[in-house]
Amino acid sequence: MYFKAKAGILPSFQPYEHFQMAAANLIGHDIHPRVLWLASFFNGSTAVGLAFGYLYRYLPGGSGASKGMVFGLCGWLIMNLFAFPLVGLGSFATALGLGLWPAAFSLAMLSTYSVTMGLIYGLLDRSENKE
Repeated sequence: MYFKAKAGILPSFQPYEHFQMAAANLIGHDIHPRVLWLASFFNGSTAVGLAFGYLYRYLPGGSGASKGMVFGLCGWLIMNLFAFPLVGLGSFATALGLGLWPAAFSLAMLSTYSVTMGLIYGLLDRSENKE
């Protein structure tokens, strides 16, 4: 998301702002943007990492990268079919009127993260099996 902002890619696609507005509506008052950023960071680095670590051995695929791609694709579908509509963006963020570009960008973003995570887990799994 930092790269997206600095590169000027899809400037009207601001999912964090939509999540912030939805959370503020849910609890009844504004939430500082840093709180939402920290929650997103925690979710991505801790909750998703733990879920991936637990599910790693059950994911289809012969390598960490392929397992990461499957995990990322599932996360992308969940985000686009449930989270985006929940905050008013519509399925695959089509309510923004940008076509499928937001969905394609979110797929690239999640795939990069999940394949990288899969590669790392694959290396860790390989080194644990040697011992």
